Amino acid sequence: MSSLNQIELQNLRHLIGSLDTSYHKLTNYANSCFDPQIKQLFTKSAQDTLNTKQKLMSFLSN
Repeated sequence: MSSLNQIELQNLRHLIGSLDTSYHKLTNYANSCFDPQIKQLFTKSAQDTLNTKQKLMSFLSN
């Protein structure tokens, strides 16, 4: 795989930061829910967001 240029690296960091913010918000929403179905929806969305963040972070270590 070729190395990332500065713009790609900057965009990747921005995306990772946004995903991190989304993960924390979704987790907080899930923790404040009383309805089990909505709680499950937020929890799954938070996990999907975390998985995407981790995938993108793998590009930084290559």
